[in-house]
Amino acid sequence: MKKVLIVDDEQAICTSLMFALEDEYEVFTTTQPEEGLSLMAKEEIDVVLLDMRIKDVNGLTLIPQMLQVQPELIIIMMTAYGTIESSVTALQLGAFHYLTKPVNIAEVKALLEKGLRFTALNTERKRLYDLVHPAESYAGIVGKSSEMKRVFTLMEKVKDITSNVLILGESGTGKELVAKGLHEESERKNKPFCVLNCAAIPETLMESELFGHEKGAFTGAIQSKEGIFEKAHEGTLFLDEIGEMPLHLQAKLLRILQNGEVTRIGSTQTKKVDVRILAATNRNLSDEVNKGQFREDLFYRLHVIPIELPPLRKRLEDVPLLLDHFLKLFCEKIGREVNGFQPQVKELLYSYTYPGNVRELANIIEYSVAMTDGEISVEDLPANLQFIKNKEVAAAGNHQEFYVPPNWTLEQMEKETIRQTLSRLNGHRQQTADALGISERSLRDRIKRYSIER
Repeated sequence: MKKVLIVDDEQAICTSLMFALEDEYEVFTTTQPEEGLSLMAKEEIDVVLLDMRIKDVNGLTLIPQMLQVQPELIIIMMTAYGTIESSVTALQLGAFHYLTKPVNIAEVKALLEKGLRFTALNTERKRLYDLVHPAESYAGIVGKSSEMKRVFTLMEKVKDITSNVLILGESGTGKELVAKGLHEESERKNKPFCVLNCAAIPETLMESELFGHEKGAFTGAIQSKEGIFEKAHEGTLFLDEIGEMPLHLQAKLLRILQNGEVTRIGSTQTKKVDVRILAATNRNLSDEVNKGQFREDLFYRLHVIPIELPPLRKRLEDVPLLLDHFLKLFCEKIGREVNGFQPQVKELLYSYTYPGNVRELANIIEYSVAMTDGEISVEDLPANLQFIKNKEVAAAGNHQEFYVPPNWTLEQMEKETIRQTLSRLNGHRQQTADALGISERSLRDRIKRYSIER
């Protein structure tokens, strides 16, 4: 049975409310605020009906004290002197609702049910959040290594401040995830989160994307357009691959960071913007400054709080967590039921150095989930990992390495691996399958999928 505490200096009101509620709730009453606080220290109270004026005590001053004892408490204020100002103050202090005297019993019961339902929903929300965000993670970023714990600690410290953050790390380490995490854990989480990839936008369009333009500002400007700074107003702007930004735009970006004002192309009017800047790069910006390819003043403006992400090879203890995380993610995405990994697969994935970092691991698991018929085996892994596992290939004296372009996908690598192995073994499929450590049927399926000619 839920517990209700009534705190009112009129004993008659306490008694009448207790009689009205005692069939459905366990009711406690007191005319003394101190006694109410003392009772809350002993009992798990669910709802408090609190009088606004209890003799010489202002009921508003009791709200923070009660919530400090029981943070999930539902507080409903009661008063015969209700004003808009006092009701707003009560809600700001943490009260759930506000009633004016004489109270209507039906309204009191309805508010009690509503408050308890709110508590139940909030408890369920927290339970689901803990499932999605386990203890070994922060803002959805998985990791328990000391390196990642340092990152999480720093994120927690800086999430609500307005200082610029520069996120550093190799490609694939999760820089955008950190930016999203900082935004979603901050006080700006209900405001826009905008992303601009400085490496993906042509130089001729980047200025318009950043600052916007007015109609007729240049050929093709058939209508006015707001830039990403305006879109991100009161929120967060993530400038990915900031090291790719042209020098002349770096100067304009610096002015915005200095004065918080943006001017559209073709306009003379400035507009104030409140934007928190998060930037990321896999380049060494200090070296870029020395080469004259990045402005030193902009570098120091962005480099207020650096967060450096470790490569996955330096936190291999996080791989088991990441395997479970990505397996659940891609099973749901692809619609497959997978019974985990075979021991030899785990052995390989726990020791692999992941030149493509977490992104590469995610690609490996997505590929394997798509390939497997149940439990992920070595045959279900991409071909480059099968080469590593296969001792025959490692020991073969006639094995020849081939060049892998840096922009190749895992599928392209697998196709080329199969093609060259077939060629080396004169098209003999069984020998090729043995060399690759897969079955002939699996090889046949891959040859068909990739349209590989003998």
